[in-house]
Amino acid sequence: MADEKQSRPTPPGLYDRTDASAVTGVEIAAIGATVVWVLLSGAYFLFGQPTEGAGIRFLLALMVIVLPVALIWVAALSARSARMMRGESARLQAAIDAIRQAYVNQAQKGRNEPPHPGLMKRLDEIASGQKNLEATLAMIGSTRMAEASQNAVAANAATSDDQPALSLGTPAEALQPPLSNADFIRALNFPETAEDKEGFNALRRALKDRAAAQLIQAAQDILTLLSQDGIYMDDLRPDLARPEVWRTFAKGTRGRAIAPLGGVRDRSSLALAAGRMKQDPIFRDAAHHFLRRFDRSFAGFEPNASDAEITEFAGTRSARAFMLLGRVAGTFD
Repeated sequence: MADEKQSRPTPPGLYDRTDASAVTGVEIAAIGATVVWVLLSGAYFLFGQPTEGAGIRFLLALMVIVLPVALIWVAALSARSARMMRGESARLQAAIDAIRQAYVNQAQKGRNEPPHPGLMKRLDEIASGQKNLEATLAMIGSTRMAEASQNAVAANAATSDDQPALSLGTPAEALQPPLSNADFIRALNFPETAEDKEGFNALRRALKDRAAAQLIQAAQDILTLLSQDGIYMDDLRPDLARPEVWRTFAKGTRGRAIAPLGGVRDRSSLALAAGRMKQDPIFRDAAHHFLRRFDRSFAGFEPNASDAEITEFAGTRSARAFMLLGRVAGTFD
């Protein structure tokens, strides 16, 4: 399209405005027709047979002579206006083509192409997803602060002079009911939206479990860092491995034997994460910390989990982050 616009010659004088005072062939033809008609009709009334009544004769002469002349000049002026409009339209089109060509040349010089509508839509979706993630992470952060405050209050109460200590030194978390697999999996996927009450309830219950809370906090930190590069777990569509491979991983196997776990194939996400891993020490430390917590937590989760629960676990946002970072860190090599 740009080559066609560039190769199309611009007609001479196309950018010049149409001269409204110039006399064209239409006006000349109208003058000629007016003169011929006036002479013919005048000769008829001058040399023709007189009719009775001067008033009727004058009215007839006015109609025969003036009205056709008026119609001739109405047609002439209409043709002139149409010609001027065509000229203005052509000039405007040439200006639009020039602006478009200048934009294309500028884009080519800068090695930038005009944004594709699909790309613009994708950017809007990413921006919307980032806003939702930021809101969710903010609510998760407030939940973590509330849990920390409650734990601090409980610790102060337990160690105060007027409160007796537990007889056997039982930690407070030991009094909590064990975390169910369903809540653990739901918490690792994080709440979908700010209105996801079930997700937040599962997250609160998981944060009361020390091991689960450490993994959730590590996952939250790495997901926040990944979102800064526009990498969102909802955009990834990994190839899910069989539960048997996950169980092999839980037993300590590493390398190519568990390569199917690295099911993330998105090249842009892998490239961005690899670049960030090399250049950003904070990101690198957070990634390795998350991978270690993930290994330990899954090793404790696997013995009591069914194949269906492991498959559901593999579909969480935290598990997708493990697949992505595991490939970048060489866990599956």
